[in-house]
Amino acid sequence: MPIENTAPPSYWYSENADDERGARVMEAMRAYRSAEMAMRRRTQSSMAMGENELLVLRFLTRASGTGRDITPVDLARHLGVSTASMTALLDRLERSGHLERRRHPSDRRKVLVSTTPHADEEMRGTLASMHARMMQATRGMTESETVAVTAFLQRMRCAVADVCDAAGRSCCALVGTRADAAGARRPEAASPPNAA
Repeated sequence: MPIENTAPPSYWYSENADDERGARVMEAMRAYRSAEMAMRRRTQSSMAMGENELLVLRFLTRASGTGRDITPVDLARHLGVSTASMTALLDRLERSGHLERRRHPSDRRKVLVSTTPHADEEMRGTLASMHARMMQATRGMTESETVAVTAFLQRMRCAVADVCDAAGRSCCALVGTRADAAGARRPEAASPPNAA
């Protein structure tokens, strides 16, 4: 007796209309990721630093916007590296004038990390025009389009991070009800651990 294959077809081979639409979406995502990787390489080259250094600066910039204090341990967790590796990375960024470390005002055992005005200026100069173009691409979207795109990206992030399997839930599935759609608008609803 032949064994029936119950696995869903690969999106690039299926003749199913849903899968054909999905293939077009996946192709658009691949093209976007390729363009984003090229942009990251240009930024790294322009600022003469590696990807982890840029990720640290971006994390610190976002944190400063919310007034959050950041320690080397926070950064090591964010990047998924050892504290020893993070210390070496912070040493390089401090020598290049991109960040500073200082003692916590109330807990002298802690060290706080923040960007310098030089780093902020360099990042603005390097990334401002690209960020403006990206924001321009979102202008004119309706609220329903924004909800649909955001929910889709959250489902894809969930699928890529294997959160559905790990949590035993179906966060990758298409949202079907109004209540589910409202939940999809909340970033925490489908966020995998340590999502950047």
